[in-house]
Amino acid sequence: MHNFSLLIIDWYRQNKRSLPWRLTSDPYKIWLSEIILQQTRVDQGMAYYEKFTKNYPNVDELANASEQNILNDWQGLGYYSRARNLHFSAKLIQSEYASEFPNTYDEILKLKGVGKYTAAAIASFAFNEKKAVVDGNVYRFLSRAFNIDTPIDSTVGQKEFQFLADELISEKNPADHNQAMMEIGALICTPNQPNCLECPVAELCEARLKNKINDLPVKSKKTKVRNRYFHFQIFLSENQTILEQRTQKDIWQQMYQFPLFESESIHNEPITNLNKVSKSEPIIHKLSHQHIHAVFHIYDGIPKNRGKNQYKISISEIQDYPLPRIIDRYLDENSLVL
Repeated sequence: MHNFSLLIIDWYRQNKRSLPWRLTSDPYKIWLSEIILQQTRVDQGMAYYEKFTKNYPNVDELANASEQNILNDWQGLGYYSRARNLHFSAKLIQSEYASEFPNTYDEILKLKGVGKYTAAAIASFAFNEKKAVVDGNVYRFLSRAFNIDTPIDSTVGQKEFQFLADELISEKNPADHNQAMMEIGALICTPNQPNCLECPVAELCEARLKNKINDLPVKSKKTKVRNRYFHFQIFLSENQTILEQRTQKDIWQQMYQFPLFESESIHNEPITNLNKVSKSEPIIHKLSHQHIHAVFHIYDGIPKNRGKNQYKISISEIQDYPLPRIIDRYLDENSLVL
């Protein structure tokens, strides 16, 4: 066990990627990076980390910002509840901790949107607290290194892997140990075609010795995916259009969109008295538990009657509003000119 930690830390110090959040021990910036990197690739998250640390260099700046500005800066990353949780927690740190970031695992865990993994990462990276991180990369690395076929999405499995990670973590250097576990999982012990020849613990890897690399990790549950059919209505008149705010508890809450007609089928289209100019081909936007099938309909004219959450704006102002990624993508590829 002790040798395992020494081997991976030595590998990490020689091979780690140079990432900006690794150049700081500021818990605020480490927290930002961890929230941004949830459900996000490092190469995509980098620009957002730079943007947020520039626009909101400390907890107070983030707490005092408007939610709309934060959502605007988050636009394109998806899973927008992460941005709202950042804002909520920044206000909590400001009011309950006098703007000082909490410095223990137990306190960090109280922040909204922070689970055991994220709390362990911040506590170890910023404060060198001995708390083992277990994320998808770590599950995969541990399951192979120790030939564990307990399903990682089961309660028993999660406890087993957490116990093992806690047993393995370095007493003296938990920060580098945790970083090494995650880095090896991300770069070496990858889901497909892992680079075992470069792995620092290849000689100890039980799955490799038993030729079971491709069988691990084991999952027991299949995610149920819900299909939804969205018809976005783009009303255009004299360089103006309509946006509406999503206020219900659903995906993209508090964000803005073109007026939406949701139906049971992609073929069940909205009915309006206005002249339809064109419509797009269906666009599929995949979320973790939902697949959105969207069609954009363009109309010549703006309805006289609008809902309470619908606003007439100039077309040039659209990007001033936080938009779901699917609409942002559509606007990148299409011009709103009749």
